[in-house]
Amino acid sequence: IKGVANVIRHFVPAMIAQQRGIIVNLSSGWGRSTSPNVASYCASKWAIEGMTRALAQELPPGMAAIPLSPGIVHTEMLEICYGDDAANFTALKDWTVKAIPFLLGLKPEQNGQPLTVPG
Repeated sequence: IKGVANVIRHFVPAMIAQQRGIIVNLSSGWGRSTSPNVASYCASKWAIEGMTRALAQELPPGMAAIPLSPGIVHTEMLEICYGDDAANFTALKDWTVKAIPFLLGLKPEQNGQPLTVPG
């Protein structure tokens, strides 16, 4: 959360001066729900969700702050939590093919909306 706050503090003033830009802060599904054994992770992602949505309320028209969940992606962390079942979820290389166009298509009208990369 400290890293996200530092990036916001340093970049947002310049973006506001230009009256344009979209801030995307990566969150997680666990920033919107909880699970056992990942309490610290859930707490940090809930903080990112809250900070981003509050920032969205402070931005001028034409700008956006969006908390973004990547969706469920097959990563090492997912393997730790889900074991062999992690293999049933989208591989990272396949996720990027969907995520990049989605990210490039974000609009100021989506300001404050908690979004998830389509699976």
